[in-house]
Amino acid sequence: MLALFDLDNTLIDRRGGLENWARGFAWSRQLHRGAQAVICERLQERAYPADFVHLREVLRLSDAPGDLWREYVDGLSRSVRCFPGVREGLDALRAEGWTLGIATNGAGDIQRAKLAASGLASYFDGVCVSEEIGARKPAREHFEAAAELCGRRLSAGGWMVGDNPETDMEGARAAGLHTAWVGDDRTWTDGLRQPDVVASGVAEAIEAMWEAAT
Repeated sequence: MLALFDLDNTLIDRRGGLENWARGFAWSRQLHRGAQAVICERLQERAYPADFVHLREVLRLSDAPGDLWREYVDGLSRSVRCFPGVREGLDALRAEGWTLGIATNGAGDIQRAKLAASGLASYFDGVCVSEEIGARKPAREHFEAAAELCGRRLSAGGWMVGDNPETDMEGARAAGLHTAWVGDDRTWTDGLRQPDVVASGVAEAIEAMWEAAT
């Protein structure tokens, strides 16, 4: 059975990692009191090198944008942490013969750096990053590429686990996958079809997927 996982705020705590990195970055540059909030607001959904062209101007930094991006990639990857139960759940799925993949939007270097630094890279048979394949979730092409990178086809079915109702859940459903929403106790988005599984965290989602498949 195939199981695809979103990365940010599903397997790893990107929000918390970003706040920690932004706090340390602002302190190291002796920036004004509101700099951390400015950084987090700009990068809260996703981050690309172009964002640091903007931040360089707004924060009046002398560093080259490319240097700022590399500092971000290195610093954020060391700041993020896995959510509780992630490794144990992935171990259990692999022990049962599941094929595991990453389906994530974002820039290739930062997403792969976070996977490596968090110790999760070795769990996955394939890693699909939107920048590297030229297709973002919720596009069907993204899920097709993710399955193929894992040596599987969407026609064989499988699951998508993620935190975003539109890009993860709606996109995966349209691609023919079962869906497991990691809601972190949030309320489901009105107007969208309910996912197959609603869970507070990844460990709970994996348990429900396992039970549904047996």
